Amino acid sequence: MAMSFEAYMRDMIQPMRDELTRLGIKELLTPEEVAREFDNAKGTTLVVVNSVCGCAAGQCRPGVAKALQHDVTPDHLFTVFAGQEKEATAKAREYFAPYPPSSPSIALMKDGELVHMIERHQIENRSADQIAADLTEAFDRYCR
Repeated sequence: MAMSFEAYMRDMIQPMRDELTRLGIKELLTPEEVAREFDNAKGTTLVVVNSVCGCAAGQCRPGVAKALQHDVTPDHLFTVFAGQEKEATAKAREYFAPYPPSSPSIALMKDGELVHMIERHQIENRSADQIAADLTEAFDRYCR
């Protein structure tokens, strides 16, 4: 029996999801989950907009992993997957205004307000180490 395209894509994308969830980052799959988690998150919240692109694999996810080894980290860790859970991703992006949609991207919020944003153009031309350094600087500034 032939595998459906959706099942094939799910199988192909699962390792990209696992790369973040095994770090303790919770996937938000619906707009309702996004609203509930973001609206009730006190303290600091890191949100990774995951993507299938090469810069997500080579720089974004490894940079996030390295940053989360820092001694200061956000209180809450979430991810949405652009191109997969489109409605959840769109809802998350409402919290990132005035920044335009960008994937991958990384947002840091404090008490529901966006305080730091790393957009795709700041990911694709930088190394995982540079992204981690950017994030740990933001963690030191906003998460203490």
